[in-house]
This record gives sequence, structure tokens and C-alpha cells, in this order.
Amino acid sequence: MKRGFTLIEMLVVLAILAMLLTVVTPRFMHMLQRSKETTLRHDLLTMRDAIDKFYSDKNRYPDTLDELVERQYLKAIPPDPVTERSDSWVITLPPNIDEQGSVFDVHSGSTLFAEDGTPYALW
Repeated sequence: MKRGFTLIEMLVVLAILAMLLTVVTPRFMHMLQRSKETTLRHDLLTMRDAIDKFYSDKNRYPDTLDELVERQYLKAIPPDPVTERSDSWVITLPPNIDEQGSVFDVHSGSTLFAEDGTPYALW
């Protein structure tokens, strides 16, 4: 007597696996998006803190994000977790034109929207 699986048994197992994947995949994608948003919030907080410390020490804003790395306020410019690039950050100039420096604030360069409906570029 030969032992093995019948075609019906294999199809039932594959159908069960497919059903499980349809339940798990959306949750995985949601968690992946959520982790990117958490990383973005943390990176923005860290860079903004470095800008504030630079301003407190030098009494001017940095000219570039690279200056924060050169002066060791940051170890490296983090990649934007949404765009996955380090050069996509959008710089905001100081509101007062008399202020020295060019980097008052930093935002994501992404044109996408967060899960709460707000654009990443406004964070």
C-alpha cells in the first residue's frame, strides 16, 4: 500500500494556508506602516533637538543638516523612513530673516499621508 497525500488533502491544506495569509497580511502591513511612523516621529524629534542644541550653543541655526553631523550634534543624518532616503528631508528656514543659518526645522519629504490622515510633510 502506497502512502501519501491525495490531491484533495493538498488542496484543503493550501486553502487553509491561503485563508490564514489573508488574515495575517493586512495586520503585518499595518504594523510595518506603524513602525515607519514611529521611526519618523523619533527621527524628527532627535533632529529638532539637535537643531535646538546647536542654536543654544552657537546662537545661530545650522546652515545644513550636514553641519549638525560635522559638529557632532548628530552621528549621522537618519534616512527618512517613509522615503527611505537621507537626502529627502525638507528644511524650513528661520521665520525671522535676521537670524543666521538656514535650518530652523525639518520635515519629511514624503507626499504620502499617515494612518491618521495627516501628511507626513506636516509632522
